[in-house]
Amino acid sequence: MFDMNPKKMSGMMKKLGMSQEPIDAEEVIIKTSNGKIIIKPADVVKIKMQGQETFQVSGDVHHEEEKEKSLDYQISEDDVKLVIKKTNCTEDQAIDTLIKNEGDIAKTILELKK
Repeated sequence: MFDMNPKKMSGMMKKLGMSQEPIDAEEVIIKTSNGKIIIKPADVVKIKMQGQETFQVSGDVHHEEEKEKSLDYQISEDDVKLVIKKTNCTEDQAIDTLIKNEGDIAKTILELKK
């Protein structure tokens, strides 16, 4: 694209207030609402310009779609009531955290008390 000496290019960038720094990264994961974009191996360069940092990422791109978790456990109304009683949280918070913790009541209570 440009037929320019790398030293000369670096000097020009410095005059414009730009700097580049390679980042030692093995992989980059971008989480989306539909899953993940995984770039591995990843070459990452941090570019500073006008007080802002941006990252340039290149490498092999893989897409991983979100798989719905199958609920191999049951969340009973009694479990939800117990969590609410012990943590003073809302019903929605109790249900969401119980689902996140795969029905583990003790883990849910400890998490909501933090």
